[in-house]
Amino acid sequence: MDLHGPSFCAFWSIHLHVMTLLFFMNFLSPSTAANPFGNGTDRLALLKFKESILTDTHGFLNSWNDSLHFCNWYGVTCSKQHQRVAALNLEGSDLHGTIFPFLGSSTFETTACLHLTLSDNMLEGEIPVNLSYCSELSIVSFRSNRLTGKIPSELGSLTKLLTLNLGTNNLTGGIPSSLGNLSSITQLSLAYNNLADNEFKSSIPPNIGLNMPNLQQIGIGGNEFSGNIPASFSNASQFRILDITENNFLGQVPESFGNLADLQWLGLNNNNLGNYSDNDLGFITSLTNCSNLEILDMSLNNFGGVLPNSVANLSTQLTKLYLGVNQISGTIPATLENLNNLIVLGMQANLFTGSIPTSFGKFQQLQILALDENRLSGQIPSSIGNLSETASTLLISLSVGVGKLKNINAPDVSENNLTGDIPENMGDCLSLEFLYLQGNLFQGIIPSSLASLNSLRRQISFNNLEGEVIKEGAFGNTSTISLVGNTKLCGGVLELQLPACPIKGPEHRKIHSFNLEFIIALVVGCSLLFSFLLALYWRRKPEKKSPSAVSSINFLSKVSYETLYKAASGFIPSTLIGSGSFVCVYKGVLDKEGNKRASKSFMAECNAVRNIQHRNLVKILTCCSSVDYNGNEFKALVFEYMSNGSLEELNIAVDVASALYNLHDHCEPPIIHCDLKPSHVLLDNDVIAHVGDFGLARLISTATHSSENQSSTVGIKGTIGYVAPEYAIGGEPSRQGDIYSYGILVLEMFTGRRPTEEMFKDGFSLHNFVKMAMPERVMQILDPALLATVEEKASPAAATENEVNYISGYNIEIKAEEENINSEKLGKMSPYVSKCIVPILKIGLACSEESPKYRMNMQDVTRDLHHIQNCFIGVDIR
Repeated sequence: MDLHGPSFCAFWSIHLHVMTLLFFMNFLSPSTAANPFGNGTDRLALLKFKESILTDTHGFLNSWNDSLHFCNWYGVTCSKQHQRVAALNLEGSDLHGTIFPFLGSSTFETTACLHLTLSDNMLEGEIPVNLSYCSELSIVSFRSNRLTGKIPSELGSLTKLLTLNLGTNNLTGGIPSSLGNLSSITQLSLAYNNLADNEFKSSIPPNIGLNMPNLQQIGIGGNEFSGNIPASFSNASQFRILDITENNFLGQVPESFGNLADLQWLGLNNNNLGNYSDNDLGFITSLTNCSNLEILDMSLNNFGGVLPNSVANLSTQLTKLYLGVNQISGTIPATLENLNNLIVLGMQANLFTGSIPTSFGKFQQLQILALDENRLSGQIPSSIGNLSETASTLLISLSVGVGKLKNINAPDVSENNLTGDIPENMGDCLSLEFLYLQGNLFQGIIPSSLASLNSLRRQISFNNLEGEVIKEGAFGNTSTISLVGNTKLCGGVLELQLPACPIKGPEHRKIHSFNLEFIIALVVGCSLLFSFLLALYWRRKPEKKSPSAVSSINFLSKVSYETLYKAASGFIPSTLIGSGSFVCVYKGVLDKEGNKRASKSFMAECNAVRNIQHRNLVKILTCCSSVDYNGNEFKALVFEYMSNGSLEELNIAVDVASALYNLHDHCEPPIIHCDLKPSHVLLDNDVIAHVGDFGLARLISTATHSSENQSSTVGIKGTIGYVAPEYAIGGEPSRQGDIYSYGILVLEMFTGRRPTEEMFKDGFSLHNFVKMAMPERVMQILDPALLATVEEKASPAAATENEVNYISGYNIEIKAEEENINSEKLGKMSPYVSKCIVPILKIGLACSEESPKYRMNMQDVTRDLHHIQNCFIGVDIR
């Protein structure tokens, strides 16, 4: 059986659809057989059920009328012999209403009821207690509705039940002990409810495996169950799928799981298993007895210790091994090559050290290999290039032989200590779409061959790359490249704002032809000449004027007040696009080519931004220092016009963070914005964010810059709701103040709520609003417009397109539980929310802490956001 995430869900859906030859509702009175429409009691029961349906969106129940025999009604199947209702299957009909208790009424013939499937609707209310009258029921599936209340203990009397699926509802109250009477049950799914409420924190019956010895599949994920994993699970020797993901289980994994010889899928991810000790991984050795194991997911836990060599002795059928986001240490066992059917190997975000084993080149089926965020060192082995060309999402192929991987899609070796050059033949990977190299020690130049990959998105930040950045091809689109933290790069397109590369004349290419003596003589002669000219210069140099006597904008070509007056149509209201306490912003046409510009009347901005070059800061074009027609002093700056206006999501958060990181850590002296808010973030035609409006900007005083040299024409002010609280009590401008504003901006972007809304008063702030919802109720506070993006990313189709298989921890639900994510299914958030949106909101909270000393710095913010960005586009795995 194929256990690939979405395909497995489809398998189960088809499986139950076939099995559900529907619900026998044969009634007590056989005399009604003479009725021309068959059993009138059957018909009455169905019509009563129809009456309980408030909304039939697609009109499926329109056929339920006197024009047809009820055996021909939609979803109804009758027995051939007696023309009695044999089955009821209304799965996926989008029905809104309740489950009418009459379906389980004592008027039913208790020996005939077999199957009842009402999954994937919008049915509310409680599960009818009188379903217990149908003692012959073998399948009950109410998955993906809005059912509330407790699981009826009366269901424990259905001793012939084979499948019970109540997943993805709002059920509470734990697992009733009476379900232990279901000794014949083979498939049990209670996933994604609220079963582990405050009263039932440890409500997994410890003898569940003893009482249900025939269990083959169990799914109890997403319920916050706690306590230890019941060791009795191993008594159900027919287990094929054991999914306990997304709970709070703790302690050790029972080594008795090795007795489950038929086990194919073990889902342990997203719990609190292990205690970072050397004994945490002993169960792996026991699992070597599970010769049919295909998927082992133990990511997102507290496992520590060294990965045992016995991992290489796991089943040769193993296709997916997830170890990511733990604290597993030591070197990566070279013997992993024995698992030659691996398709996915996730080892990211651990404490692995040493080099990447050369034996990894023997993985002929491997599609995803994630080693990012470890402590690996050394170069990437060339043997990786031997991997099959079938790899579609390979996350670790940057060796000399990498060009052989024509279909490589998304290499990710970020956040390690890998060294060496980026291979020139990376351009031969024709399917390359995402390239993640950030946070390593790669050196040398950026290969020109990458220019031919026009669909490529590149994250090459925080390395030691140098030389000229390519201008052609894929590198001409600045919205798809990040080069932050490579201080030796130059050139590139103008939007990258990199320094110009030194001009190399022909003589540099021919210097090797000169003999050594001539070169030495030339160098000595030039040195003497330079020394002479330097001495002459200092003797004749006039006395340096004080900074205050020199115009701070001599480097700019000035325009007249008249020119700006005409360009902005006399500064009429229709050209006003924004204003603040000290700044007015107009748009207009400045030159003959008709390019739009914006002028800003605030002199401090000129001093603050004149030396800044960064793709996420608005570019200054020219300035004006004059008088207006009334004789008043007039000072203005002219910026590029941003056609998409102001920010009123993830790429924008990254862009703004990158801009602040540049201001705080890459300007000399550092610059504080002092008034960061949505209206000061402008978007260009490519929807790249640019930070502007430096009307309140200040330079940080350093040992070489006295306080009187700070540039600002006003005291520290700002915008209510965004200004740091310490500024209100006279605090000096600081990086932490900008970081606070950035945090509030992020929270506003993702919640859609402004910090100045009426609800935020009396000490209750946007920060508190988000903090109180984290993380269980995060879906309640997200901007509704953002939920559409979340739903799209959470769909199985989206995941399949990116070959990503972490849609909610491999539960055994009949369909992917994240297909219909909305704000009403709290606690069932998709991984894109839990692993992307939640971390972003945590960054917003960490930046907007009331105390400056607890706030993040922009370098950490930028790096974390890049990692989240990678996750959001669908190439990261657990």
